[in-house]
Amino acid sequence: MGFMDWISSTRNKNRYLAMADMKPGTLKLKREMGVIGGVALTAGTIIGSGIFMSPQFVLANAGSPGASLVIWALSGLISLCGALSYAEIGTLIPESGGDFIYILRIYGPFPAFFAAYNYILLTRTTSNTAASISVAQYALAPFYGDCHPPQLMVKCAAAAALLVAGILNSLSVRLVIRIQVVFLVAKVVSLLVIVIGGLVAVIQDSSVLEGNLKVENAFEGTQYSVSALGMAFYHGLWSFAGWYNLNYVIEELKKPEVNLPRAVLIAISMVTVLYLLVNVSYFVVLTPRELITSSAVAVTWGNKVLGDWGWIMSVAAALSAFGSLNGSFFSGGRVCFVAAREGHMPDILSMAHVHRLTPSPALIFTTIISLVVLIPGDFESIVNFFSFTSWFFYGVTLSGLLYLKIKKPELHRPYKVPIVIPILILIAAVGLVLAPIVDNPQIEYLYVTLFIFSGVLVYVPFIHYKLCPGLLRKVTIILQLFLEVAPAEKNL
Repeated sequence: MGFMDWISSTRNKNRYLAMADMKPGTLKLKREMGVIGGVALTAGTIIGSGIFMSPQFVLANAGSPGASLVIWALSGLISLCGALSYAEIGTLIPESGGDFIYILRIYGPFPAFFAAYNYILLTRTTSNTAASISVAQYALAPFYGDCHPPQLMVKCAAAAALLVAGILNSLSVRLVIRIQVVFLVAKVVSLLVIVIGGLVAVIQDSSVLEGNLKVENAFEGTQYSVSALGMAFYHGLWSFAGWYNLNYVIEELKKPEVNLPRAVLIAISMVTVLYLLVNVSYFVVLTPRELITSSAVAVTWGNKVLGDWGWIMSVAAALSAFGSLNGSFFSGGRVCFVAAREGHMPDILSMAHVHRLTPSPALIFTTIISLVVLIPGDFESIVNFFSFTSWFFYGVTLSGLLYLKIKKPELHRPYKVPIVIPILILIAAVGLVLAPIVDNPQIEYLYVTLFIFSGVLVYVPFIHYKLCPGLLRKVTIILQLFLEVAPAEKNL
């Protein structure tokens, strides 16, 4: 049976016509999130693998407990200021898609494509992969004691976590939000256990405070090289990754002009305080050497404080990382969806399931790319390259916000931040991009840069000149029938 004969068969023809010939505006993603859902998505995505895996890397690069705590505090402040700046541009351009849609509306389609290309194929997939590796390492830790789990087992468990997150996000938006709320409560409880455990350790033996966290020697051994501090900030800011998530799904947020800034302010402030208290507890219970050499800080802490019940922290950390992965999938799939809706990706990725109203093709595509990135990846290198590319495009978006503030002051802004805030965050973004390159250049950063700009090889023939439209149309029709999806309109 030929392609057109297959399409013309009665069953397939009726299904295709029912989906492809829907009237514009009949299929939209629903606004399911209020301020509680926004806080859950933001904080639930931020609190994940970072606070359980990054402290040893922050300390190793910072060189001292005092400098480490300063970097954690500054990372929270930078994230909050960045989120509030994004809240202004998000209420000014109330469309889902985050950096991609902002760069598209301000600078045009050519630079916007690079943002989408980088985000979909590199930034978001590396973020998903790193989170899935964290889930796997913590889930397997109780079975291997003080030994590191085999890499094959870690990769298999991480792949399973990616598949589960992709399936859940394809099923229901409401289900994902409920999962985020439940997991956020579990995460906060887990972090409070660590905080209280550190307090109890001090009460039982005040000498641990003098032994592991001496105030007068808190900054002894601090590293002052630009590269080392840059790497420390990379890992600190990685632990706050997710502060921008609501901007990627703003079309599904109720009253975004009110709930967007309110949700990020509540979420990031809460997370920053928790992170500082958790790190103090780590330093109280563990020596700097124990912390740096640990492959799973929370598990090491749990074994020392909780004894035989230390495995609870491993389970809590695994669930926390999965909650972050779940939120990352929720927002990340929308970028792919919006980029396709704007003609920067294949049409099939701009479609939503006709019954579940989820962007399932975009989520499936994101899952596949994340699985591919998982094969060669390791946690530390993934974090470094994720931060390098992410902050490059954050800087581009913030420069766009400054342009609108200076050149378009008459535009209606439901929410505004003082211009000094995006200026400072833009300076921080430039520093984070340049620091590791200037002080300690590595060939890997050249490879990442070349990958970003390799997007021109895709943009010119397939986006600008639209080569092979007939082939893409046939593939789109087949996938549309198979996945039961249809084009979705903007929800403004």
